[in-house]
Amino acid sequence: MSQPRPIPRLLGSLLLLAAATLSGVVASGLAATPAQAAEPPVRPLGQTVPVPASVVPGGAPFTLTPETRIRTDSSGEVRAIGDRLAEVLRPSTGYALPVTDRPSPGAIRLRLSGKDSALGEEGYRLQSSRGSLTITAHRPAGLFRGVQTLRQLLPSRVEEDTRQPGPWQVAGGTITDSPRFAHRGAMLDVSRHFLTVDQVKRYLDHISLYKINKLHLHLSDDQGWRIAIDSWPRLATYGGSTQVGGGPGGYYTKAQYKEIVRYAAARHVEVVPEIDMPGHTNAALASYAELNCDGVAPPLYTGTAVGFSSLCVPKAVTYDFVDDVIREIAALTPGRYIHIGGDEAHSTSRADYVAFMNRVQPIVATYGKTVIGWHQLTGATPAEGAIAQYWGLDGTSQAEKEQVARAAQNGTRLILSPADRIYLDMKYNKDTELGLSWAGYVEVRRSYDWDPGAYLPGAPASAIAGVEAPLWTETISSNEHIDHMAFPRLPGVAELGWSPAATHDWEDYKVRLAAQGPRMEALGIDYYRSAQVPWPATQ
Repeated sequence: MSQPRPIPRLLGSLLLLAAATLSGVVASGLAATPAQAAEPPVRPLGQTVPVPASVVPGGAPFTLTPETRIRTDSSGEVRAIGDRLAEVLRPSTGYALPVTDRPSPGAIRLRLSGKDSALGEEGYRLQSSRGSLTITAHRPAGLFRGVQTLRQLLPSRVEEDTRQPGPWQVAGGTITDSPRFAHRGAMLDVSRHFLTVDQVKRYLDHISLYKINKLHLHLSDDQGWRIAIDSWPRLATYGGSTQVGGGPGGYYTKAQYKEIVRYAAARHVEVVPEIDMPGHTNAALASYAELNCDGVAPPLYTGTAVGFSSLCVPKAVTYDFVDDVIREIAALTPGRYIHIGGDEAHSTSRADYVAFMNRVQPIVATYGKTVIGWHQLTGATPAEGAIAQYWGLDGTSQAEKEQVARAAQNGTRLILSPADRIYLDMKYNKDTELGLSWAGYVEVRRSYDWDPGAYLPGAPASAIAGVEAPLWTETISSNEHIDHMAFPRLPGVAELGWSPAATHDWEDYKVRLAAQGPRMEALGIDYYRSAQVPWPATQ
């Protein structure tokens, strides 16, 4: 039997560019606009972000019609994925698209298969032909990832919330796909500027389209504490009352946090909460004087300097505080991880830092969670199973890189978040109004053009858990700000985490990314129009 193989990169790019010159069509009595006419009537199979692991094109396309149904298995999880797909497709197509578990000719079928264990937790197979379109997976998360591919294979206007012209076709053939790394994350800093539940949900909608599966919420910092803790109520009511620049701040009630977790889970995204310590703790220190070594609470802080705050490591009350916070957050969080920060603890002595981490990591384990910490955790003794998140850059000292690599050699897994590659708050160039530049400028190509598996010298490839793109919010407070800084860099990070290393090719990727422009516009994402990307002309 011949083995499926990816479409050659150059051929795929040429197909997409040639198809983009074709005229649009008129369907359902609606006229295509000039922008719509620039899209190919049938998108070449596999021209998605992330690019699939294997694509075998062939056969007639599948066409979505007013008679199409979405057929699911009888399980609640699969039905929910079908319902979500219908919610996306109904406004733009105008079709009823009933979701059913009964046999239906010409249906979009979502099915779980116990025989397809090779697809793993998130893999899927998409088969498109004239008479049907079937997505098969071993687990529900795989079905959800396959549905995101299906969305991208349909014309971009399918994302609109008003009726659009058809036809709605998916090229014929088979995609077989699964992720390179299990951890593909996006971090959202809600501490420097507080972001509402609706803002977080909106970000979840956008990152899940690109197969991101972790949302890391940075819930505490010097400028604000953002989660209600019943046993220490002033953390939120007082410590959460401000933000960078002195705005009103805010915090999530437990019910609101649980709603974020629920919404993320419906998109098969795991929430990873972070309480940063022992540094980055001024909001907590200002809320409770007893957490300070001198018993005096500092004022609330609204600046952007780092490294000046520290919990009092020798005090017993510090560990009562940590235990209470971890216990309450663990009870709200069904995911596996709690992030304990650990970076930029410049006001904590090395001996105190090691002692603190040795006390805190077992607390996390007590409540059934696994530790994630910034890579400075490797300067102490990472607990068994702990994950270190590396945020260094090309200029990070050799000694620090070697320290992280040694920990990886000894069994500590790594999440890679190099600041000069995938910190989404870094400016694109000198003219970028938002963001910072301490790690340098990070244009779209620089954020994509590196290999996580070979990035950190001395760290075995087997130790790399995945990648994560942090979005720090010293200068970011609105949806427009988030859009401009995260997009289009975040889709590239998603591809680095999902797609096989052999498929990573900037010349091919930039063409596929350009094709995402109309989709992001349809979704209302105000993305940065990088000159490095050949975006289609709009009128």
